[in-house]
Amino acid sequence: MSLRFLNRIRKTTGFRLTVWYSAIFILSSLALFGIAYVLLSSSLKQKDHETIQAKLKDYQAQYRTGGIIAIRNELNFEKYAGKPNIFFIRVAGPKNQTLFLSLPDQWGNVDLKSLENGDSSVKESWTYLRAGDRKKGVEIASAPLPDGCSLQIGKNMENREELLESFRKAFIGVMIPVILLGVIGGQFLAFRALRPIRHLINTVRAITATGKIDSRVPTGQTGDELDELVLLFNQMLGQIEVLINGMKETLDNVAHDLRTPMTRLRGVAELALQADQSPDTCREALADCLEESERVLKMLNTLMDISEAETGALKLKLEPVNISELLGNVVELYRYVAEDKQLVVHTAYPRELYVTADRHRLQQALANLLDNALKYTPSGGRVEVEADAHPQEVVIDIKDSGPGIPLEEIPKIWDRLYRGDQSRSQRGLGLGLSLVKAIVAAHRGQVEVTSELGVGSRFSVHLPKQP
Repeated sequence: MSLRFLNRIRKTTGFRLTVWYSAIFILSSLALFGIAYVLLSSSLKQKDHETIQAKLKDYQAQYRTGGIIAIRNELNFEKYAGKPNIFFIRVAGPKNQTLFLSLPDQWGNVDLKSLENGDSSVKESWTYLRAGDRKKGVEIASAPLPDGCSLQIGKNMENREELLESFRKAFIGVMIPVILLGVIGGQFLAFRALRPIRHLINTVRAITATGKIDSRVPTGQTGDELDELVLLFNQMLGQIEVLINGMKETLDNVAHDLRTPMTRLRGVAELALQADQSPDTCREALADCLEESERVLKMLNTLMDISEAETGALKLKLEPVNISELLGNVVELYRYVAEDKQLVVHTAYPRELYVTADRHRLQQALANLLDNALKYTPSGGRVEVEADAHPQEVVIDIKDSGPGIPLEEIPKIWDRLYRGDQSRSQRGLGLGLSLVKAIVAAHRGQVEVTSELGVGSRFSVHLPKQP
C-alpha cells in the first residue's frame, strides 16, 4: 500500500512542481556559492600578488643600494621592529645557485632543487614551491637584478587557504537549511499554484456525485491563466445549467400540454374503431387525427425553437437583411387574411433599411406579430406596420386597433403557452409571442409592448444594426 501511495504521489503534478522548484532553488544557491567562492579566491590571490610585487620592488631597491647585505639589514630591522616574517626571500646567482635565502617564520627546510633546476633565463615569472610537510606552499615572483642575479619574493598561501576552507565549511553548514527551505518553499508554491486545479477537481467530483450543476469553482484574485480557466469553466457550467433547465422546462410544458391533443386523438380514434361507424365517419376521424397531429408537431417544433433561442443554442445565419423588403413579404403573405376580415394594413418604412440578421428567423418573428395583430383586430379595423432607422438600431412597430391587453396580463404574455382571457376564443398554441421574444433576444435585440384597453396594442421590435 505504501509503495502504491508513493507511486501515485510521484506521478502528481504537485510533486513534480515541488521537485522543480526545489531543484531550481538549490542549484541557484550552489551557483551563487560558486560565483562567490571564485570571486573571493580571485580577490585574495590578487591581493597577495600585489603585496608580493610591492615587496619585490622594495627589495630590488635595497639590493641596488647595498646588495645582499642591504637586504639582510632590512630583514634584521623588520625583525627588531617586531614585524612577522611572512615572506620567502631568495637571491639567485647567474647560474641559478642560491646566494641568499630567508624563510618565513616557523617553516622548516625547503627543497630548493625545483628552483635551482629551473630555467635561469626566465627573469620575470611566477612559480610555486612546496614547503616541507605543509599542505600549502609559497607563490614566488621573480625579477632580475642589475648584476645578472635574480631576486625571488614569495608568500605562503596558508592564510588564504584557511579563509577559503572556512568559507566552504560555512557553506556546507548553510546548505542543509537551504535544501530544507527549497523543499518546503517548493511544496508551498506548488500548493498555491495548483489550488485552482484542486477546486476544479472538487467541484467536478461534487457534480458527478450529486448530479447538481449549480456548484461553482471558487475564483481567485491573481488573474492568471488558471483563474481564467476557472472563469471559463464556471461560464460553461452556467451555460449547461441554462440548457438543462430549459430542457426540463420544455419537457414539463410539453408533458402538460400534450395531454389535451393526445386525449382528443384517443377519443377520435376510439370513435372510428366502433363497428357501426360508416366510412365517411372514419375519414372524418382520420382527418381530425391528422389535424391534431399537425398541431402537436407544430407545438413541439415551436417549443424547441424557443428553447434553443433562449439558451443560446439557436444557430443563426447572419447576413445583411433589408427590413423593408422583409416586411413587404410578410404583409403580402397576410394580405388575403386582412381582406377576409376587411382590415386595412398601413405600411410606412423607407425602401432600404438594413440590419445584420437571420432572414428566416426574423421573418418568422415578424409574421407572428402581424398574425396576432390581424387575429385580434375586429373587422373593419386598422393595422399599422412601420419601421425606422436610429443611430444604433432599427425599430419596427406593429400596431393594431384591437381590444388591447389588460395591464396585469402584459408581463405574462411572453410566457410559454400563456393565453389571456381575450385570446382564449382564438385558435392558437400560446407560443407566438414567446417565440418572438426568443428570436429577437437571440439577435441581441428587445421587444416591447404598450397597450390601452379599447384602443389597441403596439409591439415594438428593437434590433441592433450589428448584433
